[in-house]
Amino acid sequence: MRFTKARDLVPAGAVTAIGVYLGIRLLYGELPPLPTFAGITLLVLAIVETVFGFGLRGRIRATSGKPVQALTAARAVALAKASSLLGAIMLGAWVAVLAYVVPESARVAAAKSDVPSAVIGVVCSILLIAAALWLEHCCRTPDDRDDLRQDRFRNTE
Repeated sequence: MRFTKARDLVPAGAVTAIGVYLGIRLLYGELPPLPTFAGITLLVLAIVETVFGFGLRGRIRATSGKPVQALTAARAVALAKASSLLGAIMLGAWVAVLAYVVPESARVAAAKSDVPSAVIGVVCSILLIAAALWLEHCCRTPDDRDDLRQDRFRNTE
């Protein structure tokens, strides 16, 4: 399994942004107002994953607690990968909302009231991506010389 890179997340966010933007252009007048704190759920996930990452990091490096079982680390990496993808998708959606409501906010009162929701959603999505990548980073084992040699060999092929 390889670690998540920007090239894994950007396409998901970009496709979502395009789709949501087109949908909002067509249906904005029929949508209910966005709840101001709609993106806070992503922040809660980000906080949980950050705390979980710090706990795992200490246990993997054997500085605190009992050792981490391989299955626990694999589950944490799977959670981190899924969360970073969710964060990228939600970032694309919130950026699309923001891209639509900011220009319209001068003319439409509903758009003006939706700007804070979109900003909070964008910020919380970014924080979720960062927390997920941090959790994934925390699941790395301390560098082993054999692993480093294998990586160098793979990179030269």
